[in-house]
Amino acid sequence: MAAVQTFKATAHLQEGVQVKAASRNFEFIIDEPKSLGGTDTGMNPVEALLASLGACQAIVARVYAPKFGVTLDDFRVEVEGDLDLDGFFDRSSVRPGYSDIRYTFRITTDSPPQQVEAFIDFLESKCPVGDTLAHPVNLTLAGVIIENKSIFSQD
Repeated sequence: MAAVQTFKATAHLQEGVQVKAASRNFEFIIDEPKSLGGTDTGMNPVEALLASLGACQAIVARVYAPKFGVTLDDFRVEVEGDLDLDGFFDRSSVRPGYSDIRYTFRITTDSPPQQVEAFIDFLESKCPVGDTLAHPVNLTLAGVIIENKSIFSQD
């Protein structure tokens, strides 16, 4: 397998602000709460981002725990972030994204504390989503495809 792998996803706008997100053979609905103009049928994008961070950290924990001799009877990540909605609604010049994201690991284990601490330090350095959030990434609009809907009349 090549070291660099390209992952792909699509986001297809549905009714209102509901979006069908898809990758490979999987899909889920992203929406906004009613208070932000949605129908509350799914997480909103910024909540999905927090969930992606927690899921990534949990997967890394599962994969690497044995290498550190750490048993995971239970592993949960609680993630929260601060976002100033005035940036999104263009009411001020604050950035529209998160200013701060915090997470807490809740681990049930009988492993020695020193092993768990080394494991946690390593875990934080290997989560791709955490790394992407913590460091600048090249974000590029690769193109715009405009599909005109033509109306033909037959005489």
